[in-house]
Amino acid sequence: MKAWSRDGQNIVTELTQHEAQMVRFMVDQIKELLTMRFRDHPQDELSELTGIRTGPSSKPEDPMLARLLPDFHHDPDYELAGRDADSAAALRSMHEPALLEAKSEVADVVLKTCPEFGGRITLTPEEAQSWLYALNDVRLALGTALEISEDFPDELPEDDPRAGQLDVYQWLTWMQDSLVGALTA
Repeated sequence: MKAWSRDGQNIVTELTQHEAQMVRFMVDQIKELLTMRFRDHPQDELSELTGIRTGPSSKPEDPMLARLLPDFHHDPDYELAGRDADSAAALRSMHEPALLEAKSEVADVVLKTCPEFGGRITLTPEEAQSWLYALNDVRLALGTALEISEDFPDELPEDDPRAGQLDVYQWLTWMQDSLVGALTA
């Protein structure tokens, strides 16, 4: 992959076939996780009557989804009083559908603009923002799977089954950083 750069108002790069397929696969996997979360929550009667969408009130059990859809509210004072869980549940129910939709939309932009067999990618600044959000979601999910923390090593032994995933995580980090640099240039 070439670093992202500016071409007038557009943001451009070039991906190999392997890189493009990897990006498309990972973004599609995140979109599928989000779609399953949306489908798992049946529409309630109040939503059908008012048109106000509601979502699940509980945090996802899947660690990757939980990282992508964190609690919307956390207040230690409320937690001590036993009210924080109620506030978090209510806010999740109200706002998670819109968050799922927004995350799905940015994934769609990547899938639409990333050529299946590699090649030049030319993005508007708005499309580039969508790429940033989608790449961030992939990195969050992959980082959760790898259990990335501050003390996680920069390299793993070649025989460690996570070594390849760490390489992809670092490549995505570089790709995202390069895109931020091109957007702010």
